[in-house]
Amino acid sequence: MRILTIFFVAVLVLGACSEKSKRVYFDGKLYPTKEKGGGKDDRAFFTVTVRRADQGLDGAREAGRHGGSKYCIKNFGTSEVEWANGPDAPAETLQVANGNLVLSGRCITW
Repeated sequence: MRILTIFFVAVLVLGACSEKSKRVYFDGKLYPTKEKGGGKDDRAFFTVTVRRADQGLDGAREAGRHGGSKYCIKNFGTSEVEWANGPDAPAETLQVANGNLVLSGRCITW
C-alpha cells in the first residue's frame, strides 16, 4: 500500500512539472487562455478569453493570437484565422472586462 501511495504522489508531482513546461509566456508574463468553439453547428467560429490582460495589453493580444492559432490547429490542422474581433484591432474596440480580453474569429479551412 505504501509503494502504491508513493507511486501516485510521484505521478502527480511529475505531471505538474510537465504542465508548467508547456506554459507560453508573452512579454515575460503568463496570460492563461481558454478557447471555445461555436458549437456543433459552426466549429470554425471560436472565442479566446485571455486572463490577466491587465498585466499588459500587448502580451494579452499575442496570447490571444496564439490561443486562436492553437484552436484552429487542433480542430482543423491549419493556423490561419480570420479575426472578427482580433488582436490587431484598435485598443478602444477590444473587449476587456474584469481583467480578461475576449477575442473572436473563424478558422480558415480549405
